[in-house]
Amino acid sequence: MNVTLTAGTAGQRADQFLAAALDGLTRSAAQKLLEEGRVLRQGKALKKNDRLQPGDVLTLCIPDPTPVEILPQEIPLDVVYEDGDVIVVNKPVGLVVHPAPGHPDGTLVNALLYHCGQSLSGINGQLRPGIVHRIDRDTSGLIIAAKNDMAHLALAQQLQDHSLYREYEAVVVGNLREDQGTVSLPIARHPTDRKKMAVNHLSGRPAVTHWTVLARYPGYTHLQCRLETGRTHQIRVHMAALGHPVLGDPVYGGVRKGFPELAGQCLHARRLTFRHPRTGECITLSCPLPDYFQAVLTRCARLV
Repeated sequence: MNVTLTAGTAGQRADQFLAAALDGLTRSAAQKLLEEGRVLRQGKALKKNDRLQPGDVLTLCIPDPTPVEILPQEIPLDVVYEDGDVIVVNKPVGLVVHPAPGHPDGTLVNALLYHCGQSLSGINGQLRPGIVHRIDRDTSGLIIAAKNDMAHLALAQQLQDHSLYREYEAVVVGNLREDQGTVSLPIARHPTDRKKMAVNHLSGRPAVTHWTVLARYPGYTHLQCRLETGRTHQIRVHMAALGHPVLGDPVYGGVRKGFPELAGQCLHARRLTFRHPRTGECITLSCPLPDYFQAVLTRCARLV
């Protein structure tokens, strides 16, 4: 593939340009192409941080895709709701949602394939069958998956119009002054750490989190958080932006010392409300706080 660059590309890094120009290509995948010498400028291999200029002619040698087979695995699932169209699972801490580098199997997708057979939607591709939305590996709680494309499209629309209600509980560091509030700060990929997200007023996507104080402890606050949007790491980024990171969050500054029961952030997807994609019925589901969360609250209560 040959690409001739226009004036709008002046000064862009090679990896940034490729990720934006090729639909579905992540920045890490673009960097891999560059590292393998598969992107040439006037016949010479580009580096990922090379700057591009108008009139540059790039030659891309993109390899054929490698077939990926995701195998069903018998992994226990806490099924909260299931019918012919959707399944809702209470995900434990530590379970990755779908295969990714470093986690080729042992994921929620592997478990769903075993539990549901071939009855999962295909809209998100082979790596993410049935997955409508995600929650982080070290976040526990409710996640919904679609068993067919009709259900997937309907649930995706509810995510887009904010009618799919998701409520979390969290313990954050410090004490918030108000009893409730709203964080409306745009979120984008961190400019230097690709594993993190960050508030970015220039290129961030709108993100809104509503929070309410459930209990106060010396140095910590138990919150209910309602998502109006669903950006990656949204609650974690927004709470850190307020100066109150989620307890145990190793990425956004939440301390963990003194809480040995925490494997990650103290964040649990507690309630979920959606319109059934086939019947239109409003379904509300909830799950109890897991043992690790209850242990944190007990430890916090001892501080009073």
